[in-house]
Amino acid sequence: MIYNIFAIALGVLALASFAGAWLRRAQRVTYIWAGCSAVIGAGAAFYNNFWPVPVFTLVTLWALFGTLRTMNNAWRLKVGFSLGLALAAAMSLYPTVHDEIMCSDQRADIPTTCPLELAELDAETRAQWEEAAEKGDRGFGNWLLTNLPFRMVRGLDLKGGLRLVYTVDVDEAIRDKRDRYYDDLRIALTKAYGFAAGEEPTLDELKKLNEKVKLSKPRDRADSIVAVFVDPADSTKLIDAKLLLSFRNELNAVRETDGKKVTLRIKNTVESALRQKAVAQAKETILNRVDSMGVKEAAVSDREEDIIVEIPGTDERAFQEIRDIISQTARLEFKMLDDDTDFFEPYATSEETPEGMNFQLENAPVGLNPTTGKANSNPVYYATLKALTGESLESALNRMKEWTQTLPVDEDHEIGFGPLYEFDEESEQTTHVGWRTYYLKSKAELTGDMVRDAQAGTDQSDAGFGKWFVTMDLDRVGQRIFGDVTEANVKRRFAIILDGKVQSAPEIQEKIGGGTARISMGGGGPEQQFQEAKALELVLRSGALPAPISPSNEQRIGPSLGRDAIDSGLKAAGIGGILVLALMFLSYRRAGLIANFAVFFNLVLQLTVLSMFSASMTLPGIAGLALTVGMAVDANVLINERIKEELALGKLARAAVTTGYDKAFSAILDGNATTLISGLILAQYGTGPIKGFAVTLIVGMVCNLFTGVVVTRLFFEFWVRGRRNIKLGIG
Repeated sequence: MIYNIFAIALGVLALASFAGAWLRRAQRVTYIWAGCSAVIGAGAAFYNNFWPVPVFTLVTLWALFGTLRTMNNAWRLKVGFSLGLALAAAMSLYPTVHDEIMCSDQRADIPTTCPLELAELDAETRAQWEEAAEKGDRGFGNWLLTNLPFRMVRGLDLKGGLRLVYTVDVDEAIRDKRDRYYDDLRIALTKAYGFAAGEEPTLDELKKLNEKVKLSKPRDRADSIVAVFVDPADSTKLIDAKLLLSFRNELNAVRETDGKKVTLRIKNTVESALRQKAVAQAKETILNRVDSMGVKEAAVSDREEDIIVEIPGTDERAFQEIRDIISQTARLEFKMLDDDTDFFEPYATSEETPEGMNFQLENAPVGLNPTTGKANSNPVYYATLKALTGESLESALNRMKEWTQTLPVDEDHEIGFGPLYEFDEESEQTTHVGWRTYYLKSKAELTGDMVRDAQAGTDQSDAGFGKWFVTMDLDRVGQRIFGDVTEANVKRRFAIILDGKVQSAPEIQEKIGGGTARISMGGGGPEQQFQEAKALELVLRSGALPAPISPSNEQRIGPSLGRDAIDSGLKAAGIGGILVLALMFLSYRRAGLIANFAVFFNLVLQLTVLSMFSASMTLPGIAGLALTVGMAVDANVLINERIKEELALGKLARAAVTTGYDKAFSAILDGNATTLISGLILAQYGTGPIKGFAVTLIVGMVCNLFTGVVVTRLFFEFWVRGRRNIKLGIG
């Protein structure tokens, strides 16, 4: 409906503009400009394209204002631009004003859902309502609300909310780096002893290394690797001569007196850099996740090894969703299963197992038969553990992990854990009831840092119709590795592990080129699969955390503190602003009114810019706005005083205005430039409230230059145009 009105109105304006270009040849360029803008706007309205409609509507009105006969062409174009800017500011501010007045969660008697019509609607009806509003079938106001995504919101100090503190487990990041050194050293030693026939040693070739040296990763030291040589001479020959050449800038070697044992330890400088990088990456990842959820008003900062997240509001459901998304490590790994080995077979008949544990047999694929070309299989046991009555799934998983830690798993293998599902015939739903084991090779063939993009989708095949999955696009390195691994392991299983849990273990049917992998969402219901798929898509696209994080502190700030801050801040800013505006009027009379209008326009433009960046208004931000009021009138004080000086010299009003603006401009520019430098420094190095104050100050100064120098001059020029003996009455 709204688009049809715009299409017709702009079409009429286009015809009128082209007719004006034909009839008024002196202004045909301006009329053609208006007509072309109207045509583009009408075309965008016809195709329901939002942004070109208001933009080219305002440009058309700007051009048509330039065709009036008032004043000269340059003045008309400047005024038309200012009026268009004012209309654009009003349109951009409307969602913020509407949400603040109609949907503020500071008042318990008003729903927080905006627009209010959505408060009682279910999800499907709400989606239909929003689609109709976006097309303009729910009125002009709702059309703007649904198509304008930006809002200025209250910060934590004005609105109340949640303050979360997470501690980054930087030791885990160091341990990951140590593990990569371990793999590199093991491969290098295998080659140095001549056990490797090819470029990449096989698992059997790596095992031969134990005949010469035993490498281990101490559990109590995340930064160390211990090598015990059978022949002490090998430690000198291999460690000193070859291996440490590539690691000497990052590892220190400490040799025992007997020469057999060598401890390799990550250097302190490298460890410090890893800690700083882990915290910085964790902060960036959390910020990306929060932004991806649309929570633009949230503030994320770091302090030593802590990440601080501040979210304004009172919606507990939104808070819990943010907690869940933030805490996901999104540590993604792809590992091969070792189905050639029936690791759990000796324990299948054992009675010394945790309560609720059972063993089941599955026919696992173990590659192609080179003679027949068909798949070989091997029956292997796996352990399952159902959660006991009243026991949580995480508690059941911990019991299972405690039992597996007692098993003799070598350095080349590990035990993975994945969800165990059961189908409930009564509810016809698949339920997560416990966990199962996978016997994995410890080497990660692919990791999450090779994921370039992720997208949730539904399976359209007959076998899995309606089930959700997440498709991942790998980068160039990941594509090459994924292709090589899948080609070498056709008819074997490939485990996809997220945050230490096996999400799926599909069988590789053929070489997978193109670098696309898929994670299925298990056996939960459609709604559960959808939620899990969207959450996984978000965390994969925003990046994996470099190390696990754990909540260390949580604080709730009530909205009553925000109300008090708003009342006090607005009262102080209001009293100060009124006094300044009153003083301007008393000092400069009519020129003071012009200055006061410029100050009001300046505030509107500031709020518009902050809204377009979805900024959070904080108490320091209010202080910044109040300060810019003083700075705005300061520019007009300089201009008015210069004009008074020129009038005192006997100049006519028009000449006095022109000279006064010219002479005052350099002082105004210098004053704003020096303050701008301070604001940029505060914005760059400040955090939290200081940064909010600096941003508001910078925006205010830019708007001040426009309103104080350009807008006020338009009023003065209209005032003195063609009037030789007019008295300006400036004080």
